[in-house]
Amino acid sequence: MSAFHTHGRGHLNGPVVVIGTGLLGTSIGLGLRGRGVSVFLSDPSPTNQAVAVDIGAGLPLSRLGDEQPELVVVAVPPDVTADVVESSLADYPAATVVDIASVKAGILADLRGRGVDLARYVGTHPMAGREKSGPVAARGELFTSMPWVVCPSGETSPGALQAARALATDLGAVVTQFGVEEHDQAVALVSHLPQVMSSLVASRLQGTPMHALSLAGNGLRDVTRIAASDPTLWVQILGANAGPMVDILHGVRDDLNRLIGTLEDPAAPGARLDLAQLISEGNAGQSRIPGKHGGPPQAYSWLTVLVDDKPGQIARLLTEIGEIGVNLEDLRLDHSSGQNVGMVELSVLPNKHDLLIEALNDRGWRVLQ
Repeated sequence: MSAFHTHGRGHLNGPVVVIGTGLLGTSIGLGLRGRGVSVFLSDPSPTNQAVAVDIGAGLPLSRLGDEQPELVVVAVPPDVTADVVESSLADYPAATVVDIASVKAGILADLRGRGVDLARYVGTHPMAGREKSGPVAARGELFTSMPWVVCPSGETSPGALQAARALATDLGAVVTQFGVEEHDQAVALVSHLPQVMSSLVASRLQGTPMHALSLAGNGLRDVTRIAASDPTLWVQILGANAGPMVDILHGVRDDLNRLIGTLEDPAAPGARLDLAQLISEGNAGQSRIPGKHGGPPQAYSWLTVLVDDKPGQIARLLTEIGEIGVNLEDLRLDHSSGQNVGMVELSVLPNKHDLLIEALNDRGWRVLQ
């Protein structure tokens, strides 16, 4: 089935039970509490649960009493998701049960193999997160404008699907519907492969002399940013989505072998053309990534502004850009090696590029093109 956008109807009234108070579970609790929905929290770790309660994500599950929840959100690691979904369906016979694990086909197959009634179950996956983990990293706005995939099975009831959509829309997410196999193939490419490649590149830095690493710029930082992710979680994710990952990695291996073969004799006839084609293929793929707000890809123009490395400079720069009337599409920060200045890289629409440069120069900023 092809992916399509769909709009949630109605909103959750609560109460909502969230099982698992890590980053995502606690963020869901905070977001729902911000909308006035009653949330009750459960976690095998008393410390995690206590922290989530203390920061306002909900009340302990023991406080629910005899009241029946409208929705149960299973926010536990993938290797125990099916167990908790099954027990939640049994414990709360009137509630819709959703999980938010990052793989879907294996969990659905496991539940179906156990003979679980799937009418009240919906697999979902919010495409949001941070490199930091745990309830202390949670943010109620974590899901705002982010994709949230719902993956109903053939047995899912309309009411359960509506509740799953309402959860995502209440948290400000953009709801998209996929089949479970289609979802796992898609996230293998757009989420799991980048993690693996980032980790592989970062692993090459072990033992590298610090004077060599001092040359690192934004390119290395961008590529390795997500290499700081939680190893335990990624062992589970990659193991659960191994089939689609293997297919993609075979393609990556073919490309690497092709590149190695070319570089072993870079002066051979056709070698330079092959290198150019490899980079061009990357250009073509990168250009297909959706642009701002999930819209069509759009080319932006970049410029760099030098700022003194002292408090208030970036805030002043952004204020003045607002006064000039130019909207920023993206912003990156870097430091100049050996100099007490920062570099603010700004992305704007091409038709605003020259206007912004001229206006910033007039205001005394040092602009590099």
